Amino acid sequence: MGLPDPVHYAVPGFIALVLAEMIVARIKDRTRYEPKDTLVSLALGLGSTVAGALSVGLVFALSLWVWQFRLFDIGYAWYWFVLAFVLDDLFYYVFHRSAHRVRWFWASHVIHHSSQHYNLSTALRQTWTGFVSLGFVFRLPLLLIGFPPAMLVFVAGLNLIYQFWIHTEMIDRMPRWFEAVMNTPSHHRVHHATNPRYLDTNYAGVFIVWDRLFGTFEPERADDRPRYGIVKNLGSFNLLWAATHEWIGIAQDVWRAPGLRAKLGYLVMPPGWSHDGSRDTSETIKAQWRSSDTKAR
Repeated sequence: MGLPDPVHYAVPGFIALVLAEMIVARIKDRTRYEPKDTLVSLALGLGSTVAGALSVGLVFALSLWVWQFRLFDIGYAWYWFVLAFVLDDLFYYVFHRSAHRVRWFWASHVIHHSSQHYNLSTALRQTWTGFVSLGFVFRLPLLLIGFPPAMLVFVAGLNLIYQFWIHTEMIDRMPRWFEAVMNTPSHHRVHHATNPRYLDTNYAGVFIVWDRLFGTFEPERADDRPRYGIVKNLGSFNLLWAATHEWIGIAQDVWRAPGLRAKLGYLVMPPGWSHDGSRDTSETIKAQWRSSDTKAR
């Protein structure tokens, strides 16, 4: 059964909403958009689309090969789509959490976090190297269960479309019941923040219940407004640097590392890890913050 990729149909809507938000921001708060930053986000989004088009055939062929070893034959009834959507979001949570905890995956994902602004254009700031970092392997278990590749492409597209609208500061809070179950702009602002309190939290794609269930949920607080970007910001609007800086950092660290164990550590340990403990990870940053906060009391 052939199914369309819904993202292709959503792109014009993405662009229209970005333009609408830019107009509103120009009237209410011009600091929410920085022209060079927005251009970098759009260019990264375009590059990601091109990179995806170049690798989609190979990924789909691999998916078909894996699917032949499926445990069950799952059809295209509506309830299978619902189940596939929910399970796909769970596996997205696993991927997303890994993308913040394993430097190899982070090297691709960091691009999405590299803007110091939080607006709808940030949602389009996507990686060029997703195929290289092998992020697609996280959905392979769904193929082994028996969900058809075309169905997974479709529901993953819906997941991506949902995540677009939560990249905004224009919306404060949704109704309480919605905030309890679904990912929202408030929850996702926390995820993009570099405040020590917020590091490595709120990994949800669509359903925030995964974070609540697995202990990674953190609410947004009025007394600790999110500051966006990455712990060590890029410091420029260079497009190629934005797309590749973490891969370059990995290559440099692996080259200089003393011994195989340290070299592997720079690939699979969390971002900020170093063989001699000279750098800060999210854990050490949070520990330092908790210690200083306790002393301040």
